[in-house]
Amino acid sequence: MRIIVGISGASGVVLGLELLKALKEQAVETHLLISEGARITFQYETEVTLDEVINLADHYYDINDLAAPISSGSFPTGGMIIIPCSMKTLSAVAHGYANNLMVRAADVCLKENRRVVLVPRETPLGKAHLKNLLEAADNGCAIIPPMLTFYNSPHTLQDQVDFLIGKILMQFGLEHRAFKPWSGMRETDE
Repeated sequence: MRIIVGISGASGVVLGLELLKALKEQAVETHLLISEGARITFQYETEVTLDEVINLADHYYDINDLAAPISSGSFPTGGMIIIPCSMKTLSAVAHGYANNLMVRAADVCLKENRRVVLVPRETPLGKAHLKNLLEAADNGCAIIPPMLTFYNSPHTLQDQVDFLIGKILMQFGLEHRAFKPWSGMRETDE
């Protein structure tokens, strides 16, 4: 399976890094895009170099390379994940404004009926954001915001990240080894 991973400039670029690590453990060929905003955000939010991120992927493309293989529907993929997804990228995906390779690849996946997962990172959400999320969902995108979970008894931030990565991978029929799914209510002693 091939999956395109887009890391846009929203806060939370570490989520994209963690997704790449999880996909590397699977039999998944990854095609990576990093926006200019994400390059800056990596510097502010992590101590990871861009080379370290790029080396986790099987293929890396410049965001402006509209001649890359992933810009065509004739290049088969299982779909695309944009993590984190900035509100600018969300707006472009929702409205088909393919001004760079990240949005073009998402547009191609949607027109070819392939899975597109958006992981929007913004809070609070304004009306324009909510309208764009609805438009993206109506166009076929799965929306998986990085919301906190508590039913799996997380103890660390990494537990929360692993849960999110697990939910994303489920969209592609993949399992994340660190994902703790809902196991039902437990009876309590009275």
